Amino acid sequence: MTDDELMQAALDEARSALARGEFPVGCVIADQSGILVRAGRRNSVGPRPSELAHAEMNALQRLEEISPPPEGKHLTLAVTLEPCLMCYGAILLAGIGSIVYAYEDAMGGGTGCLLERLGPLYATRRPRIKAGVRREEALALFQTFFANPAATYWQDSLLARYTLTRRPREGQQA
Repeated sequence: MTDDELMQAALDEARSALARGEFPVGCVIADQSGILVRAGRRNSVGPRPSELAHAEMNALQRLEEISPPPEGKHLTLAVTLEPCLMCYGAILLAGIGSIVYAYEDAMGGGTGCLLERLGPLYATRRPRIKAGVRREEALALFQTFFANPAATYWQDSLLARYTLTRRPREGQQA
């Protein structure tokens, strides 16, 4: 599957999360044969949102249930929002070979960290990272979420302010 096709599946998961009132992050993990697992953000609503139920973490947990386990270096993880440090660390530990994301996380994105400055467990990992795949579609989902007064998760945050001021790139529609 192409990065674009994988992102379409991740966007479908994000739309499903948004329909449940959740933060619209969707994730899929695939190998050469196709998508192995799908997941969306959970537990981002309510008085005590969880910071452990990120879409990437949910997908990685589902990946662990596959037997025999697929070889990480042959896997691509596609997600609608740039992975945070927690998720990026887990992705690195899982040995995922490629990360594809749609929308940059101006507040907590982890893919720009300098791996060589970390311990050897992380410093030797070098996944392919491709940003901006179907960005405008993901941007529209995040703008819908942050424009909803009933959605309190990360409201008034740097990410919310950044997202609400973004415009579709010229020639593209959100």
